[in-house]
Amino acid sequence: MISEYLPNIKSLILDMDGVLWHDSQPIGDLPVIFEHIKASEIKFILATNNATRSIEEYLAKLHGFGVKLEPQQVISTPEAVGIYLSERYPDGAGVYVVGEPGFKETLGRYNIKIADKNDKNVDVVAVGLYFGLTYDELKHASLLIQSGSEFIGANPDKTLPTPEGLIPGAGTIIGALEIATGVKATIVGKPQPLLYQIALKRLGTTPEETLAVGDRLETDIAGAQATGIHTALVLSGASTLDQAMAYNPKPEIIVKDLNELIS
Repeated sequence: MISEYLPNIKSLILDMDGVLWHDSQPIGDLPVIFEHIKASEIKFILATNNATRSIEEYLAKLHGFGVKLEPQQVISTPEAVGIYLSERYPDGAGVYVVGEPGFKETLGRYNIKIADKNDKNVDVVAVGLYFGLTYDELKHASLLIQSGSEFIGANPDKTLPTPEGLIPGAGTIIGALEIATGVKATIVGKPQPLLYQIALKRLGTTPEETLAVGDRLETDIAGAQATGIHTALVLSGASTLDQAMAYNPKPEIIVKDLNELIS
């Protein structure tokens, strides 16, 4: 149990990819895992860097695995990007999105106009993982950035854990545009603190009372450490034990998977 590692934890911030599942394959018996969490009376929220789905789509995926959650229990980078842009552009912004429909759908709720290739006024190019990416879309985004549009990256994850292995992630697409334009993207997701700050506000707990659980050192763990949140690395996703032991500062907890941490 978590109390054996850290006795004063009142809430959890759980990553999804590599912690709860590999694409369509759950990692462990998720209904039992979440029953253990609920029985321990520890509050929890899911916070993912993956920008491919809307909150409703994540809830549906969880339901398919036998886990029923409320919308406020899931946070994604599209939400964080929407909050970030609504603060930077209070009068609204035109945004060209290189990303999945769920990314566009979420941004559309934040006084943001989703731009197409014919729009002249594009304030921002927002980039996330995009399975349908074409060279033409990459070219258009590159030209917009070179013309002065702000360059926002949902998250820097270079890879995504799947049952087949690690596949190219959002960071790969962002990196291609950085090389093409010479412009560094502003990253909104982990390891930046915004996603964790949103989670803490919803949970109503302090960083000292909260444990972040992730599978990737350079995003999940680095972001939690920067926010003052306790950290647990699961070895069911991207980062390995050797990488964890060489990382500084090391995660406070290193376990095989979420089930080992919870049960």
